[in-house]
Amino acid sequence: VHSCAENFLIRPAFGRTSPVPTFSDTLYLDVQLAPGASIDLGGLPEESAVYAPMGAIEVDGEALPANTMAMVEPGLPVRVSSSAGARFVLIGGAPLDGRRYIFWNFVSSSRERIEQAARDWEANAFVPVPGDEERIPLPAWPAAWRHEGRPD
Repeated sequence: VHSCAENFLIRPAFGRTSPVPTFSDTLYLDVQLAPGASIDLGGLPEESAVYAPMGAIEVDGEALPANTMAMVEPGLPVRVSSSAGARFVLIGGAPLDGRRYIFWNFVSSSRERIEQAARDWEANAFVPVPGDEERIPLPAWPAAWRHEGRPD
């Protein structure tokens, strides 16, 4: 590790441990790289990704612009560097036990639960966030859902 600060939000790494308890193999590492710095990351969970919210980075020599996420090859060490300095997060964990469905802000292992959540959203059944009066309408259903006889 050269010229960087790490914040271990979840999971032990580099001889340090996060105080956050987890119930599965989970990783969330927040790293601030100084200009010209790099960090070598190994021993990552089977499914891992790098996300750069502030500043461009290079992942194994490939440019990753700010606000972009890239999957990390399972089982291989990875080097993250930045010529100008940047902040990135490394997230990951063990594979889930089955398929997950995503529609807008809803994620579930059940399509039916997502459809119910969408109906609840349209019916204003969610508890509002205090102090936030903005209401975002439910977006149109993706074509893949409609092809299977799902909501329009």
